[in-house]
Amino acid sequence: MKIPLFASLILFCIWLAFAISRSRKRTERTERDFWEREALADRTRKKPLDDLDFVEIPYDELPFSILPDDPGSAAAIADCHRILNGFREKKAVNLTGISNTDLKLTYGAPNLELLTQYDENYTLLVRTMQKWADLLLKAGYDEDAVFIMEFCIKTRTDISATYRTLADIYRKEGRDDKIEHLRMTADSLNSIMRQPILRMLDEADS
Repeated sequence: MKIPLFASLILFCIWLAFAISRSRKRTERTERDFWEREALADRTRKKPLDDLDFVEIPYDELPFSILPDDPGSAAAIADCHRILNGFREKKAVNLTGISNTDLKLTYGAPNLELLTQYDENYTLLVRTMQKWADLLLKAGYDEDAVFIMEFCIKTRTDISATYRTLADIYRKEGRDDKIEHLRMTADSLNSIMRQPILRMLDEADS
């Protein structure tokens, strides 16, 4: 009885050593490929940024004239206005999910700092928009809040609160077509938030 057990143990040890070796080689190959791509990216020359999808803010259509009677809400909304008006002199691009290596390979290493700034601008933009929409909803300006959030969806934001809030409003209005549009947009996201947003939308429907 001991011989088969000993043989099985030997076979297991051989298999384990093989699995560990294969895993180590795979890891080493992945790391080597990464650093080779990174080295190539760092050598990539500056390229035009003409094909970037810069966010165009519809200033003339946004509800800047609305300020609630509540001083606290009015002050918070005014702060959102101040931040958003600052984007008249800035550029914003949604680069969510695109690695620095890929950005350098596509647009050149010298453009990385500028692209990073564009992406940070975009993050500030959609966060400010969502905060503004929340404040308007709280003050009873639902239609204006929906317009702001729908603009953010057009830019393919990955802020889950935007999808959740719009889905709740559409559900109350019986707008299943709008909820499906949210789902399609979420499914196209290049973001780690893609699955959580889709799961949230599905759970809300169940």
